[in-house]
Amino acid sequence: MRAFRHRDYAVFWVGAITSNTGGWLSNLTVPFVIYGMTGSALWVGLVSVFQFVPNIVLGPWGGVLADRHDRRKVLLVTQFGMALSALLLWALWVAGLREPLVVMALVGLGGIFQGVNMPSWQSFVNDLVPRSDLDSAVALNSLQFNAARSLGPAIAGLILATIGPSWALLLNALSFLAVLLALVLLRVRSEARQRDPAPVFRQFRAALRYIRGEPGIQMGLLVAIAVGLLVNPIFQFTVVFAGSVYDVGPGTLGLLNAALGVGALLAAPVLAGWSHVLSRSRLTQVGLIGQAVGLSAFALSPGPVGGAVALIVIGWALLISISATNTAVQVIVADELRGRVLAVRIMAYTGCFPIGGLLQGLLSDLFGPRVTVLGAGVALLVVALVLTFLRGPLRMQRLDDQHDAAGRVT
Repeated sequence: MRAFRHRDYAVFWVGAITSNTGGWLSNLTVPFVIYGMTGSALWVGLVSVFQFVPNIVLGPWGGVLADRHDRRKVLLVTQFGMALSALLLWALWVAGLREPLVVMALVGLGGIFQGVNMPSWQSFVNDLVPRSDLDSAVALNSLQFNAARSLGPAIAGLILATIGPSWALLLNALSFLAVLLALVLLRVRSEARQRDPAPVFRQFRAALRYIRGEPGIQMGLLVAIAVGLLVNPIFQFTVVFAGSVYDVGPGTLGLLNAALGVGALLAAPVLAGWSHVLSRSRLTQVGLIGQAVGLSAFALSPGPVGGAVALIVIGWALLISISATNTAVQVIVADELRGRVLAVRIMAYTGCFPIGGLLQGLLSDLFGPRVTVLGAGVALLVVALVLTFLRGPLRMQRLDDQHDAAGRVT
């Protein structure tokens, strides 16, 4: 809890958890209504394409903005844009538009603002606490996101089962007021940075060259890619399993998604209490194997109760591995390249969401959801074992590398 001693971090954290809880109302509602309109897991996978492809396209620009401008001001602009796109989605839904492509186009509009937002959001945590409390800040940032992932879907399931999707979409739009207010109340101002006149992609290539010389950051990227491809599609498969495997309603669907967040909450003591005992590389190994076991158990679960238990395991292990690797990158990276390197990580991680979602959605339509999720679990176990036993410059233990104080910008 060390990071909460800093007033600005605490204010930002409260605004973030409120806004992210609202965001998860939409994250469950949109796949739910798309699946209801189409009955296809592939269409549900397309939601990830519209939501996360902008992270890939706009990641370089967002990273440069995070390194060269006041991150608080960048966040104010991008969060306001995300709020407007969420409000527009609600307004068009209330107006009676029920076209899947229209819904996903508005999701994509929000994704454009989020693509610019994410590098500054991740980097901003570093501005709110001293380096000695950075591991606490990153862990608590992951905790608030996953606490929201627990509360949001549970609330969304209740809303969908009673008063309908329009209320869930409206509450998501209104929740942005919390983070906007928090950003206004902050006292922190990002320090002035040297403005590089070079074009955006030339500055971004400098970050790529830097990453090639940092095996710890490379390992963090490899883990993020594996999790993005194989694990994150589970968020869409809760909708598919609820509708075509378990045959349950939106209330149970909300509880299934909440189980992922509950697992993440259970992981918080491990991260907060053992991060100085267990190395980041060891935490990552535990997280990868735990996710593989959880995916396999979910695929084989006979009913929603067993599925919820498996999802708790997945949520627990997912937070451990992603938080450990995110902390590793944040600790290792040179300060002058922080925004751009984090943009590469975000692009690698979220860029795999649509790829994994589409691929697993297609396989589910062809072979069934159980076979698809089981295959993902087995594949992740193989990846975990390969990364664990890698030897040479690129190995799991490089996640424990120390901060690069000198930097090597070329």
